[in-house]
Amino acid sequence: MRLETIKIGRIVNAHGIRGEVRVQPDGQDPAFLTQFQTFYLDGAPVTPTANHVHKSLVLMKFPGVDDMNAALALKGKNLYIRRADAKLPEGACFDAELLGMTVCDAATGETLGEITRVDSYPAHKVYTVRGAREYLIPAVPDVFIKSVDLDANRMEVQVWEGMATDEN
Repeated sequence: MRLETIKIGRIVNAHGIRGEVRVQPDGQDPAFLTQFQTFYLDGAPVTPTANHVHKSLVLMKFPGVDDMNAALALKGKNLYIRRADAKLPEGACFDAELLGMTVCDAATGETLGEITRVDSYPAHKVYTVRGAREYLIPAVPDVFIKSVDLDANRMEVQVWEGMATDEN
């Protein structure tokens, strides 16, 4: 399902004494977050005055947040972006848009269930699909993932033996 806003990260702590915050990206490369001008914090738009990658986090400085105490007050809050602002490659989508998506076997058309979880691993992501059985589907396009239609909220996958968690 195509969402209006996407959770892009979480403020995990303050950084230094000048009001910068550390943002843990939510499933994206930290550099991806630096492409955006406007974020949404508690539903209100904010434009960071500084936004750069530091290790696996993004450091941001927001207007009006000028010391460590003000930065610490933001700890635990989620940052969002508008979906329309994201310049994703054709066919790409955010993990949050996949949750609840109907998954079908590309060969038979049988409905396998819905995506309930997206886990990131070093090689690729894995989708947990729950229905009558539970399936773990590697997010490898053209091998396992045959098509994704956000508007129809449907994914077609190639099912291989051993993907269902109750198979030996």
